[in-house]
Amino acid sequence: MPQVFMPRLSDTMTEGTVSTWTKGVGDRIEKGDVIAEIETDKATMELEAYDAGVLEQILVDVGKTVPIGEVIAVIGDGSGAATAPAAASTAPVAESTTPAAESTAPAAASAAPAPSPAAEPAAVAPAAAAASAPTATPPASNGKHPLASPLARNIARDAGLDLATVAGSGPGGRIVRADVEHAIATLGTASAPSPQTAAPAAPVAAVAPAVAPAVAPAAPAVELQTGPDDEEIALNNVRRITARRLVESMQQAPHFYLTSVVAADGLVAARARINEGLAALAASRGEAATKVSVNDIVVKAVAVALRAHPEVNVSFGGDKLILHHRIHVGVAVALPDGLIVPVIRDADTKTVTQISAETRDLATRARSGKLKVDEFTGSTFSVSNLGMFGVDQFTAVINPPEAAILAVGATKQEPVVRDGQVVVGYTMAITLSVDHRALDGATGAKFLADLTALLENPLATLA
Repeated sequence: MPQVFMPRLSDTMTEGTVSTWTKGVGDRIEKGDVIAEIETDKATMELEAYDAGVLEQILVDVGKTVPIGEVIAVIGDGSGAATAPAAASTAPVAESTTPAAESTAPAAASAAPAPSPAAEPAAVAPAAAAASAPTATPPASNGKHPLASPLARNIARDAGLDLATVAGSGPGGRIVRADVEHAIATLGTASAPSPQTAAPAAPVAAVAPAVAPAVAPAAPAVELQTGPDDEEIALNNVRRITARRLVESMQQAPHFYLTSVVAADGLVAARARINEGLAALAASRGEAATKVSVNDIVVKAVAVALRAHPEVNVSFGGDKLILHHRIHVGVAVALPDGLIVPVIRDADTKTVTQISAETRDLATRARSGKLKVDEFTGSTFSVSNLGMFGVDQFTAVINPPEAAILAVGATKQEPVVRDGQVVVGYTMAITLSVDHRALDGATGAKFLADLTALLENPLATLA
């Protein structure tokens, strides 16, 4: 009897919340039908059915949170003979049931850590399924090639792994991402070296997805004293996962910071010129005018600088560096419930106006929880801008396993010295946070110097 499992819809997801059941008990289900909406750590995603039949049982109520791999529904033949599983611990880890989750972009998000002891016993089997060898199921085949998800094929191809040697744990013996990642680890993933010896002299070509180093057990939560005027607000999925990942980043990655003050007069002038042109074009077409932001130009400049400094466009993988040949820039977006980083893919090949339109669209859908998985995973470098809030300068926490993140402050007028004279000019402070395991100080400094030059001469950025 086909069982519907709580799927892994993002690389950081360890559990999901059933937001809505779009089908009810007794409804006819076809393959690909959306049967539920699942709230993950990043967005609300549609859950599609693998199998056709009749929805005979719903095992998880709306609003309930369960670990990945737990059975949440049963699809039968309509006879009503389906029975609930004896225990969720026998369920395999399910991969995403939506095509959007099978992104072909490099996997940049770190692997989700195992659930805490408090989540056992229900959560222990899904975590173990991802970390231990799959059951001895011969690889399924369609007569020519082993059956595998597109994401699993992409990871295996990048790693040079023969899928015929991989046992599938998905429906019908289908090979899913967890199977491939386990096979790669089995072939010789070494334990992470110490930070003093981790960074090689030069980046190496990508041969496998990034592997997050081991995480020390988290300290027990502090018991806070509350008074009659205090209110306790439970952390939602986004805030909880964001908190965990930021702690892991600060604990694992030895951050160092480099700051440069950009002479931003040319940047401000270039933005004004672009927006004037866009306004004139929109008026000629009878359309509403759109504008590019300073951050749009910053994202483009970052992409151009990364193209000139490929050694910065890397991820740390424990005993290796993964050199990304495509440039995907993550743009941090603040949500009421936390933080999400939508991704501008191949940012170096796009114009500023394209980047602007895509950023607006991604940010709008991020705030409504409608992003697809491949739209907020796979970044190779991130940009965080708090300048619109009047923040002059700050340092950002690296988005693991990326090697660096850029923090952008406000563009402001102040007295500056130009050609020996004190004049009023625009400045903007930018700070590069760098993972010292992946990059050295001189490497980061050269990248930041070239980025500063691009921002001070926007024509070179926009060419």
